[in-house]
Amino acid sequence: MFLAWKEIKYNKLRYALIMGILVLVSYLVFVLSGLANGLEQLNREAVDKWDADGIVLTKESDKRLPRSTMNEDTISSDMFDESAAIGQLSAIASDGDHKSNVSLLGLQQDAFIAPDVTKGKAFAKEGEVIADDSLLDEGFSIGDELNISSSDETLTITGLTDNARFNAAPALYTDFGTMQHVRSGEVRDSQGMPVNGFVVRDDHLDDVSVADDALEVVGIPTFIENLPGYTAQNLTLTFMIYFLFIICAVILAIFLYVLTIQKISMFGVMKAQGIPGRYLANSVIIQTSQLALAGVVTGFLLTIVTGFFLPSAVPIQFDYLTMLLYGMVLIAVSIVGTFISVRTIAKINPLQAIGG
Repeated sequence: MFLAWKEIKYNKLRYALIMGILVLVSYLVFVLSGLANGLEQLNREAVDKWDADGIVLTKESDKRLPRSTMNEDTISSDMFDESAAIGQLSAIASDGDHKSNVSLLGLQQDAFIAPDVTKGKAFAKEGEVIADDSLLDEGFSIGDELNISSSDETLTITGLTDNARFNAAPALYTDFGTMQHVRSGEVRDSQGMPVNGFVVRDDHLDDVSVADDALEVVGIPTFIENLPGYTAQNLTLTFMIYFLFIICAVILAIFLYVLTIQKISMFGVMKAQGIPGRYLANSVIIQTSQLALAGVVTGFLLTIVTGFFLPSAVPIQFDYLTMLLYGMVLIAVSIVGTFISVRTIAKINPLQAIGG
């Protein structure tokens, strides 16, 4: 460690450049991990609020809620521990001055999936909705009357809830009568109202089967994975992070190999003086570990500071456990990048290195 630290202090600029690369790579990895986590939460917030075990959909729906259609009396109340009918419709809401993509969710007011109202009051009659509070950032507020695309229905925001976006769109919670009116312009009797699915809670979900062959029980994790764009988006960002690990290892291997080649004569002299090659190799590994640790910590701090200045429209959310894991991987791949240099040091012939 003594030799490694003395050399870093002697060649400050050279090793500062190497650490700078580590800072930039780790900074990019941490930011991408925050974006991946933020986008993931953006898609599944409303689903997580259900705190459910599964959802009943039609088999033809390909595990997607909007494609599933059934009647409100399809599932009996004693089939699961708890069940709640739900409807979903994507639309564009406008108050005249502002416009936003929204996800209209129909449910019964006393259902277990009904959101907690953080401000205002819950919907009590047709045409009233509870809105996700992210709409406040887009200029909407309680009391606004919303015009819904492809419908002549006007909805009024009576209350707000938090963390309620479905497939990246702010959710508007309302009753089934309003949902049906928006969807088709007509309202049916409460009996046999069309819904998209049933959100269920049951400790033994795998042992429960529905009598209707056209229906299937889908676990919540599987349902989330089949949200449009969810899996492809996560895989894309994850592969970008993995490629950064490889790039980091390759760049460091090249830099350290060049530095080792430049110091072959010095290593040869040290070997001729009786310093074992293992000691020199360990010095290079320790040197890289110190630079990697400093670079990763600096990149982590820069990422946290960046998070404070990003606008709320940027869906970034840091998972510190994941960031710690990625930081450890970056340090590990940095050490792996030294193996070429270590191998070169082991092959140095002292006589040839000093020109003997």
